[in-house]
Amino acid sequence: MKGGDAVKKLHENKVALTVGLFFSGCHLVWSLLIAIGLAQILMDFVFWAHMIANPYIITGFTLTQSLTLIIVTFIIGYIGGFIFAKVWNTMHK
Repeated sequence: MKGGDAVKKLHENKVALTVGLFFSGCHLVWSLLIAIGLAQILMDFVFWAHMIANPYIITGFTLTQSLTLIIVTFIIGYIGGFIFAKVWNTMHK
């Protein structure tokens, strides 16, 4: 490789936090859509646009379920991001 073409090592914790925050942030937005009553409308539109009959009904907002969703998706995103960075660094030694 040329001097400027070296692949940089990823910082596992930073990548893990970034992916975890992205995943949980998306689910925070989803929870807010449920709380303000727009989730069903959005879901119906997405299925309509893909020419699919929507078999899902959005239930009412529950804070416990919302927090569980956000925390679990953060953990899954963190683990996935950490594994990705580890594999990246191993492959680019």
